Amino acid sequence: MVVVAAGRSPRLGWKRALDMLGAGFLLVALSPLMAAIVILIRLDSPGSPLFPQRRIGRNGVPFRMLKFRTMFVGSDDASHREAAANWFAGRPSENGYKLERDGRITGAGRLLRAASLDELPQLFNVLRGEMSLVGPRPGIAYELDHYADWHFKRLTVRPGMTGLWQVMGRDRLPAGEMMRLDCRYVDTCSLPLDLKIMALTIPTVLGLRHPERASMGRAGLP
Repeated sequence: MVVVAAGRSPRLGWKRALDMLGAGFLLVALSPLMAAIVILIRLDSPGSPLFPQRRIGRNGVPFRMLKFRTMFVGSDDASHREAAANWFAGRPSENGYKLERDGRITGAGRLLRAASLDELPQLFNVLRGEMSLVGPRPGIAYELDHYADWHFKRLTVRPGMTGLWQVMGRDRLPAGEMMRLDCRYVDTCSLPLDLKIMALTIPTVLGLRHPERASMGRAGLP
């Protein structure tokens, strides 16, 4: 089912140009790494190295988001649906809102997820215009069952590979806080903000920066 988001999509011509230039450059620069990841996945477990997943894009239009496969072929989504319900209900585990001891994940998949390298194929989604380098986290259809009315505002822009949620706390934050950050991004989106978020993404992913809500002002974020 396609969900139509309320509100009007902001006109951000500069954003599409940044996406095309950035994604094109990164695909060329990271192609040797991506080729090595493909080989690693094939050696680690049987199945395609790519995992296309149905996500909800701008204005509620579904699209196939690409990731490197980190789970065994045939894994179901029952445990993730339960984790999503806990996330929206604000019931964290010892490790925040991450799924603990997920037996669906392969050995190579754990390495890829730890450095967020499984997200790299989304650069193709950016080139196709389905995603942006920076934007709200792309939602899964069954998560929309938990949305409040104001949450749908985040669907008025393209979802992003990274965003305020990723650099301000990620899995340590409940869903409501992620929604507030995503809606704040929609209201304050600008070229300087996108550049700041991209600059903070790499140290955050590598664990060189520990995002906290109190650091938002110090980072110069809205």
